[in-house]
Formats: sequence, structure tokens, C-alpha cells
Amino acid sequence: MSEATETARTPEDITRLFVERSNAGDADGVAALYEEDAVLAYPPGQTTVGRAAIRELWASVLEHAPTFTAEPPLPTLICGEIALTATPPSDGAGARAQVVRRQADGSWLRVIDQPEFRPTESLV
Repeated sequence: MSEATETARTPEDITRLFVERSNAGDADGVAALYEEDAVLAYPPGQTTVGRAAIRELWASVLEHAPTFTAEPPLPTLICGEIALTATPPSDGAGARAQVVRRQADGSWLRVIDQPEFRPTESLV
């Protein structure tokens, strides 16, 4: 079980906590950053739905001990209780974007997570 107890007090905190928990191999802590019925567009071309499935996915990814680095965020867009966060990834994935929602206790959790947008060829 995760010993991670820090909650995201701002939408941007989620990315920092994700990096810290992933680098610690804490799949429970990573999953705790998502709402119970969250949707994750990963692995590429697939969708993982629900905190339990997201936890299972991250447990298998983190078994390989990948190293994550913090990426500078793009400006966060907030509208009431929801926000859009994004980063231009250093790995060339095109973009990363997440929709997060403020919880009753004031913390934020991911609702929709698109960790990779690959640039497509121009249609022109």
C-alpha cells in the first residue's frame, strides 16, 4: 500500500506528485492521483478506465523502473471546479494534457489523462 499522503493542492501539483511517486515505484500513490472512474489514454492506442485498472497498469510499467523527469507546465486553464493542465514533453511525444477536478476537500485529481499526443502529418 502507498505511504503517499500528500494531496494535490493545485492542478499543477499532480504532475509533480506523479513524477515523485513514479520514480519511487509507488503504483498505489500514482493511482491515488486519479478519480475512481478516471480515463487514461495509455498504452498508446488504448484506454484504461478506473483507478484500479490505472493502478494495475502503472504497477506493470513501474516494474521496469523507468525514470521520469519534471517537465515545465504550460499555463493551466481553470473553469470553476475543472482545469486543463499540459506540458510540452521532453521526449518528443508531442504534448501531454490532463483534465483535473477539484474535490470536496479542495484537492485536485485527474479525470482524463492524455499522456501522449503524437503530431500527425499535415493534411495539406
